Amino acid sequence: MKRHLDELLERLRALQEEIDAEYQRAIQEFEQKRAQLAGELARRQRRYKIGLLRYLRQSRLLVVLTAPVIYAGWIPFLLMDLFVTVYQAICFPVYRIPKVRRADYIVFDRERLPYLNIIEKINCFYCSYGNGVAAYTREVAARTEQYWCPIKHARRLKAAHERYPRFFDYGDAAGYRQGLENLRRQYEKD
Repeated sequence: MKRHLDELLERLRALQEEIDAEYQRAIQEFEQKRAQLAGELARRQRRYKIGLLRYLRQSRLLVVLTAPVIYAGWIPFLLMDLFVTVYQAICFPVYRIPKVRRADYIVFDRERLPYLNIIEKINCFYCSYGNGVAAYTREVAARTEQYWCPIKHARRLKAAHERYPRFFDYGDAAGYRQGLENLRRQYEKD
């Protein structure tokens, strides 16, 4: 069963590489088309921009009133970002775990969309940051788990991180003891 699972995981990795290559080709095609049509596209997209006052008038009162609650999330996101960055800067070199590139997870590019007004751009910035910090934190935690406790749970997880399939089966004491040091060095895609 372990061999079959390893073969499936290898096929999954190969498919992921194929998907990544196709995604890169699509991005390159998009960039070429965008360069050709940049001016026309921006002009067309600006027609869909909703002015700030109109945007606020069209917003429901309860949506506007809950905005401070949403934006209070900046504080925990900033603290998490700071903690995770300091944590991996201090601990990962000690454990010989490759550091997670923060810039791979926190991406700000929506502000260039000409059809967004200033509030929509701020909203997009916030969501990009919050979700980016969450993804960055998850990868740091996944690498930490791979080092300290790479054991699968007894029950199925709804959304396991991508490192999880390599972990030892629940209750596989021999596999854990024999393979732990090897698994701690398996950060090949990093």
